[in-house]
Amino acid sequence: MIRTRLAALATMACTAFALAATPAGAAPGDTLNSCSSSLTPAGWVDVQWWNSGACGSTFTPNTKQMKDLTGYPVGTQVNACASTWPPAGWTITSSYYSSGCRYSAVPSFNPNTWTLKRTS
Repeated sequence: MIRTRLAALATMACTAFALAATPAGAAPGDTLNSCSSSLTPAGWVDVQWWNSGACGSTFTPNTKQMKDLTGYPVGTQVNACASTWPPAGWTITSSYYSSGCRYSAVPSFNPNTWTLKRTS
């Protein structure tokens, strides 16, 4: 019974955490923190992952920060986690490993971060 209550509370906290800020009307470069169960909106990329008790179990990275890339001028470069594909008009120019973009419970030093460039 206690586990059921804890799971329900964690789910409610995650939902409230994800709904606390919405991407509607966001400006270029705005960020949003969300539980990993929330999809990254179109035009946004994941830029950091970490563990949070507010999003449930802390055995795997379960919280992410997303950044809005819509509205940036051509030529702009940003770093983004490889957990989401770049939006249309953005090109991957390089990849590397970053501990802040570790979005899996399985540790790896394989490239998990991209440098993106706005090309159109």
